[in-house]
Amino acid sequence: MVSAGLAPVLLTGAYLIAGVLQPASYSPLRETISVMAGQAGTDRWVMTGGIVLTGGCYLVTAAGLTGARAAARALLVVAGLAGLGIAASPDPVRGATPRHLAWTVLGAAAIAVWPAFTARRAGPRPLILGACGSAAVTAVFVALLGWLLAETRDGSVLGLAERLTSSIQTCWPFIVAVAVRRTRRPVPARAPAAAAGRRAGPPRASGRGQDR
Repeated sequence: MVSAGLAPVLLTGAYLIAGVLQPASYSPLRETISVMAGQAGTDRWVMTGGIVLTGGCYLVTAAGLTGARAAARALLVVAGLAGLGIAASPDPVRGATPRHLAWTVLGAAAIAVWPAFTARRAGPRPLILGACGSAAVTAVFVALLGWLLAETRDGSVLGLAERLTSSIQTCWPFIVAVAVRRTRRPVPARAPAAAAGRRAGPPRASGRGQDR
């Protein structure tokens, strides 16, 4: 659960710190975080490190989230590997490489549909792990992804769309981890003596008292 909570902190902190280090010509509203991690970025190791650590947190969370479905854990592994792939294939000074775009699309799609695979079909479950709750969150994530894709086509707030989408989506594994942990808490057992007393019923009067 710690790794799930660290993921949004590391990613958000990385792009905020890296943004401060960029020249005045860089616009966080219009330009993506990949630019800061690319070959044209200033102190690109800050953003690259944030992406690597976030991907690593996804992998650790997937390994420790034993209460979730196997498909959900596998999809989180895909998102984590995609993050590592993004960091390993930085953008050149101009444009983007096909490998970087492929990793980016894979990671964005995996984390967007991930909430749908966290739904539980049986057993005790909170609202966010039910079919309706998971579907609602998935719809929000897909809508955010659609907005992000629309901004890639000469949009004026591409950087804002990417930052908002990534910050929201990286928070969800932590919320799911907390919900899964709460559902796995053991129900406190009743005291054996008290239970035995209730089964035995009230004490009977002694024979000496009945003779009187």
